[in-house]
Amino acid sequence: MSTTTTTTRGQLDLPGQTHVADGPLDHTGMYVMHHAFRRDLAAFASAAHRTPVGETAVWEALVARWGRFASTLHHHHTAEDELYWPVLAGAVAERGTPADAAEVRAMSEEHEGIDPLISACADAFRAMADHPCDAHRHAVEIRVAGLREVLDAHLRHEETVVLPLVQRVMTPAEFDGVEKAIGRSYKAGDIGFIVGWALHRLPQEGRDRMFAMAGPAYRVLHLVVRRRFERREATAFRYAEG
Repeated sequence: MSTTTTTTRGQLDLPGQTHVADGPLDHTGMYVMHHAFRRDLAAFASAAHRTPVGETAVWEALVARWGRFASTLHHHHTAEDELYWPVLAGAVAERGTPADAAEVRAMSEEHEGIDPLISACADAFRAMADHPCDAHRHAVEIRVAGLREVLDAHLRHEETVVLPLVQRVMTPAEFDGVEKAIGRSYKAGDIGFIVGWALHRLPQEGRDRMFAMAGPAYRVLHLVVRRRFERREATAFRYAEG
């Protein structure tokens, strides 16, 4: 967690976050997503290590929950590649440097390296649910640890280099356009899960910020989906620490 807790816009500084990008653009949504990805991978790692081999129903729940994690991460990266980074690249072309342009290109290149690791974890969880044994559990642990290391390095790069670049070169109009486009990119059927997922174990400061940004409807939707989400979390992560 970074040592800076107050910035121009009162940017969030959440557990696991590696940097706070000072500036006029509000990165709350990005920091909340990053917090949820880190939280999930920690929970999956713990569950993979601690869930008894014979708990077939729990392993099946972990398979399903991994599918949700994977689809959410894939959507996040696709939205960045198609909606965020092109606008940032245009801003860099006008107001940045060749070195800045290389950092933007690196984001999509890193996404390409992450995708196969996500699929490998899905295969490992499926194998464990279908044929529970210590060898398959060990494979799950290794693959989740590998993805966790690579994704954390990517998030660190984004937080320490690219989000400060966004603050430096993007205009408020460009940033607001990106935020709205990404918001529209979610399928209606996924919104309930995303709301419950994003706010799960999010520190109160983050919840308050999300409610203030998204408005009363967001708070009401969270009240509707929260209990169902938490019940499913309790099943999948029954044996995980925390």
